[in-house]
Amino acid sequence: MEPSSSTPEESFLEALRRRRAELRESMTALEVALAGPPSRGQVRWAERVHVALVELSGDFREHLAVTEGPDGLYPEVIATAPRLSEAVARLTQEHARIRDLVEELLGEVGRPEGGAADVHRVRELGTALLGILVRHRQRGSDLVYEAFEFDVGGET
Repeated sequence: MEPSSSTPEESFLEALRRRRAELRESMTALEVALAGPPSRGQVRWAERVHVALVELSGDFREHLAVTEGPDGLYPEVIATAPRLSEAVARLTQEHARIRDLVEELLGEVGRPEGGAADVHRVRELGTALLGILVRHRQRGSDLVYEAFEFDVGGET
């Protein structure tokens, strides 16, 4: 096996690409769970959505660590390209909104078995969350490209 010729920056960006792909996979899992038929068992539908949300929540926490952490993407972008600090601030603000939506959805579908989730409300909130995440990922990708001229893509 040949030694790696990648720089630390490239390694970090490759790790970012992997995390990005994981987040996309959990977004897809949520989309599939939300679209599932609740008519045969609303509790089972809510459980499937809950499992997908827990996975998404974990991947989003990882995203926060990789982007906002002390050695994360955002501090690096600001150090490398200070002109992008407003874009970083906007993405950071979006993190709070996304986190709140995830928590709200978890509350809706994580009720004890006696309390059925409101399918329409969960689907509306879930669809809104997915839309926000899609746009957030695109803005994040644009930020990385502007700062480092590196396409993180992350789609497999």
